[in-house]
Amino acid sequence: MGKYIEVESGVNIYVEDVGQGRPVIFLHGWPLDSRMFEYQYMRLPAQGFRCIGIDARGFGKSDAPWDGYTYDRYADDVRAVIDALGIDDAILVGFSMGGATAVRYAARHQGHGISKLLLLGAAAPSFTVRDGVPDAMTVEELNEQIIQPTLEDRPKMVTSFGKMLTHKKPSASSSAWVEMVAFQSSAVGTLRAAEMLRDEDLRGDLAKITVPTAIFHGEKDEICPYGLAQAMHAGIATSHIVTFEKSGHAMMMDEPEKFNEELVAFLR
Repeated sequence: MGKYIEVESGVNIYVEDVGQGRPVIFLHGWPLDSRMFEYQYMRLPAQGFRCIGIDARGFGKSDAPWDGYTYDRYADDVRAVIDALGIDDAILVGFSMGGATAVRYAARHQGHGISKLLLLGAAAPSFTVRDGVPDAMTVEELNEQIIQPTLEDRPKMVTSFGKMLTHKKPSASSSAWVEMVAFQSSAVGTLRAAEMLRDEDLRGDLAKITVPTAIFHGEKDEICPYGLAQAMHAGIATSHIVTFEKSGHAMMMDEPEKFNEELVAFLR
C-alpha cells in the first residue's frame, strides 16, 4: 500500500508499506527508487516483516523540489516518516546513497526508532576521495562521469552507470528494468543528489552509531569500492562485514540467494 507523507511544507514523500510485523525500512540508491527492493517486498512479509520503502525526494513518486539535497535533510525526511507511521524497533536498510543517508540518520537522530542498521554497498564514509577514504572516486572523475553527462544526456549517463551495478552480466530484461526505474527519477533529483554524493562527508558520523550494524559489500564493487566497507567497519564500533566475493555494487542482483539468506539472518 502506498501513501504520501508531508515532511516539510509543500514537500511530500512517497512510502510503500507492505505486510505486517517488525518494520524494515528500505532506503534506495542513486538514481533509483524504492522499487529496487521489490524482491524483498515479495518475500519478507511472509516471514513476519513489514517492509517500508521510502522514495527519497527527487526520486520515484516523491516530490522533486530544487532544495533539500543534503544528508541532513534526507535523514530528517526519514525521521518524519518514522514519526508519522509511529515506527519503533525497526531495522534501517540503506543501499549506496541510501546507505549514506542511513549512516547520517543513525548519527543525527541517535538511532531514533531503529534497533539495527544494515548498510548495503553504502556510499560512506565518503563517495569521493578524502583522508581515510583513498579508494573512492575523485571529485574530477565524478564531475566528468556523472555531473556533466547528467546535464548533457541524462538517459545515456543512466545507461552507462547501470552497466557498473553488477559484476556478472544481467539479463537484457533486468537491465531494461533498472534503466526504466532510473529514467523515471526527476532530472533535478538526479543532479542534486549526485552533487550531494560528491560534496558530503560522513567520516564524523561513524563513531556516533551505537546500534548493531551489518555492512554488506561486494568485493568487486566498482562504484563504492570495498575499501569503503573497511573504513566504515573501522569507524563503527558495533559493526561487522559480510563480504560478497562474487558481487559488484548490487550484491542482491549478483548473489541473490546469499543476499536473501544473510538479510533474513540479520533481520532476526
